[in-house]
Amino acid sequence: MDLKGIKVAMLVGPGYEDLEFWVPYMRLKEEEAEVTIVGIKTGDTYTSKSGGLQVTVQVGADKVNAEDFHAVLITGGWAPDKLRRYPDVLRLVRGVYERGGIVGSICHAGLVLISAGIVKGMRATGSLGIKDDLINAGAIWVNEPAFREGNVVWGRVVEDIPQYCRVLMEALRSVRERI
Repeated sequence: MDLKGIKVAMLVGPGYEDLEFWVPYMRLKEEEAEVTIVGIKTGDTYTSKSGGLQVTVQVGADKVNAEDFHAVLITGGWAPDKLRRYPDVLRLVRGVYERGGIVGSICHAGLVLISAGIVKGMRATGSLGIKDDLINAGAIWVNEPAFREGNVVWGRVVEDIPQYCRVLMEALRSVRERI
């Protein structure tokens, strides 16, 4: 399909928002992208915020390099507040961003981008719960469902997943054209 050969790291942690992980994951698999589930530690199993779904980490952030991926997607929920505390997670996100790869951020995922130091001067969105955090980090708050700002794809909340996935797939296709 369209994304064959595109390598995507999906960051997930404890209390992740299940739909914000599984819907983009399924879309990427449908498009034949190579998806690697990255978390704090290889083999960790995380339960979603709703308590219903589990996901197992294929590889810890300390074992991956930004150069291995065309994109990194960060799932929302409570997970970003945990993930942002790990230097290897921030190194991966910042590295993909600096290389011009796509960084996907939905809901609370912007917390990771703040800690990675990449939001200053950028239009950004997410859950209203992180609006002040984004503004205080120098981002320009935009209350839109989904959009692309440079190589970052922003999504607001669960209800906006269809728009987020459309913008995300379009951004990843543009990467496809470069490889």
